[in-house]
Amino acid sequence: MHYYKQTRYKLLRTFCVVAQKENITHAAEQLHISQPTVSLQIQALEREMGEKLLERRGPSVRLTPEGKVLYQLVQPITAGIDSLKDTFAASLGKMEKGELNIAAGQSTALYVLPDYLRRFNEAYPGIRINLHNVAGQSGMKMLLDDQVDLAVGPLLQIPDSIIYKPFVSFGSILITAENHPLANLKQKVTLEDISPYGLILPPRNMSTWRMVDTVFRQHELQYSVAMEAGGWEIVKRYVEQGLGVSIVTEVCLTGHERISAIPLNDYFPSRSYGLIVRRGKFFTPQAKRFIEMFDEHFFAEDA
Repeated sequence: MHYYKQTRYKLLRTFCVVAQKENITHAAEQLHISQPTVSLQIQALEREMGEKLLERRGPSVRLTPEGKVLYQLVQPITAGIDSLKDTFAASLGKMEKGELNIAAGQSTALYVLPDYLRRFNEAYPGIRINLHNVAGQSGMKMLLDDQVDLAVGPLLQIPDSIIYKPFVSFGSILITAENHPLANLKQKVTLEDISPYGLILPPRNMSTWRMVDTVFRQHELQYSVAMEAGGWEIVKRYVEQGLGVSIVTEVCLTGHERISAIPLNDYFPSRSYGLIVRRGKFFTPQAKRFIEMFDEHFFAEDA
């Protein structure tokens, strides 16, 4: 019976790694076993469960609906066993080693996280922090595939499988060159005032573009995009050069820019930044400590 339980754990762990990697070859490399062994273990688990768990498409695989159910059940168990030593040490008040994997977009990594990461590093200098710089939906995919412990950033739509805990919010502002006509307006700047001037915006697939487009359409106003530029630092630099104006979140301003900043709170909602975690996930001790820096009652609540 003891051997059988060991074998079952091995099958379940292999299944979880395959599900995360979506590739038999990559899973075999992580597990340090051969590809045929991975395939045989998955087949053995499918026989035991009596269900097809994976759809095979050449070297790539995807979970079937039944496989997704099993993964949600067993991933916290295998992750808990794998991190048992760290969890035990943390329970004794020791947390000297381990890793913390965080997904964050560029603006979050540059402007929101530095102080929190510095505090965490000072408290737990032995924990290695892996900050994954992501764009668009790639951070959500890493989170759902359990490639990271958590994500930090804005979230406009919250799937049922996700818990989102905002901890700070920032208003939207118009930024212009210091000598721009809009910078010298005596009255409050309106969307009608902005409409004639070319905007510098992040790429179309980013949420900022969609937000700007939605607001101008709601007010039945035209707008033009003078330039697409990835990253707030690049946007700010070209605004300084007078190549256009931009609508950004005030979090990106450091106070050292040569620009004028004009609030647009009457038109655009504040942007919240928060913790993003997968519902039902097993958290390592280091992930728990980091989350509790933002919300000390997180694990006391019925999430």
